[in-house]
Amino acid sequence: MQKIRIYLHQHRGRFVRELCEYLRFPSVSADARYRRGLGACAKWLTAHCRKIGLITELCRTRGNPIVMARTPRRARSKNPYYLVYGHYDVQPPEPLELWKTPPFQPRIVGNSLFARGASDNKGQHFAHLKAVEAYLKTGTELPCDLTFIIEGEEEVGSPSLAGLLRKHRTRLRCDAVVTSDTTLLGLQYPTLSYGLRGICGLEITLNGPSCDLHSGTFGGSVENPAMALCQMLAQLRDEKGRITIPGLYDDVLALSPFERSALAIHPFNADDYKKSIGVPELFGETGFTPVEHRSARPTLEINGLTSGYQGEGGKTIIPSWARAKVTMRLVPHQTPEKILALTVAHLRKLCPPTVRMNITSSPGSDPYLVSPESSKVQAALDALRDAFDCEPLLAREGGSIPIVDEFKQILKADSLLLGLALPDDNAHSPNEKFNLEVFAKGMMMSAHLWRRLARGQRTAEG
Repeated sequence: MQKIRIYLHQHRGRFVRELCEYLRFPSVSADARYRRGLGACAKWLTAHCRKIGLITELCRTRGNPIVMARTPRRARSKNPYYLVYGHYDVQPPEPLELWKTPPFQPRIVGNSLFARGASDNKGQHFAHLKAVEAYLKTGTELPCDLTFIIEGEEEVGSPSLAGLLRKHRTRLRCDAVVTSDTTLLGLQYPTLSYGLRGICGLEITLNGPSCDLHSGTFGGSVENPAMALCQMLAQLRDEKGRITIPGLYDDVLALSPFERSALAIHPFNADDYKKSIGVPELFGETGFTPVEHRSARPTLEINGLTSGYQGEGGKTIIPSWARAKVTMRLVPHQTPEKILALTVAHLRKLCPPTVRMNITSSPGSDPYLVSPESSKVQAALDALRDAFDCEPLLAREGGSIPIVDEFKQILKADSLLLGLALPDDNAHSPNEKFNLEVFAKGMMMSAHLWRRLARGQRTAEG
């Protein structure tokens, strides 16, 4: 590893300059005004991967192009084969007035690189590209064969990537997928996420009278849809924080003693947490810790609630309709289809006959879990230990990454989630940043990872 280490150290300044060049592309996938920026960014990335020494193709889709770049490999190679996933599209930069400097003009302050997309996700996957560059440019044999898949639609649900995975299913069948698009808990707490929550969502509309009614003339004789909806929603959770939908917990995979011990050592201070999010007290399901609440338990959240008059002053009406947007985070082994069916059935029982209910659902994704004791996870933990020179942590992510489920369903491949974004990197927020010390350690982690994974696979086969 000495040649790799020296190369990464000597070229670190150039790597940061190249990352800044990458960040200048306004590659916002949610806004059609940025389509040209997305195309230019994909072309730049394709050329950069070729310059590194990767065999690269720009795959056209109905949406934004996908960059596929693979390492040179011998015919009939018996090396382990891994995919590395990332995305070059970014979140919209608004509200622009909250940025200290323009979002697509990278700015370095101390060890922080500020720009939209710096940590989510350009900086994270760029660390893997630079590690592979170090292998190729120093003539060091890479012990694994790799293909990078870097898409331009992650922030809008990856509508094109599943089709590409199916089209190239045979040549992309791999030992696992390496993804750095999650969080590490701190420089002294490098983190491997071994689980993700799934998600499903629904929109509930109650319709009452054919139009808004005068609350004096009609009040007391007609059901108020807003009141009925609030009463229904209030019955979906009890005072102990437990969701009351019958059957919802039937398939929940309980945390093992090993997992609870691993989560218990996370750096967490309840007072600091309350202060950071501005709440007087925390709330959560009885019998579980805050770390478990936000990563390993099912949730039901009202995301939006609207009805009646919202303007200035008052308007004495019975609104004709009321609507709520609800999402539910799922844990292994729950499925969106079953949870939606249970939820709809329960809401129909709760709905009074005085209103008409309509429910629409949005596409969901399954939860994801890989055994934290598997050989690949242990190899990845070793790589984190090598690079950060401290003991890594195991974590579950409370959020959802639908494409991880697609990798599992289409390629039958597990994912190793090795996040390089700090909790305060402001992903999706103004003044997004990426820690350059994490960038340097992330490159070394990636360099160690391929050796650790190859060694672990040889040991398992032996």
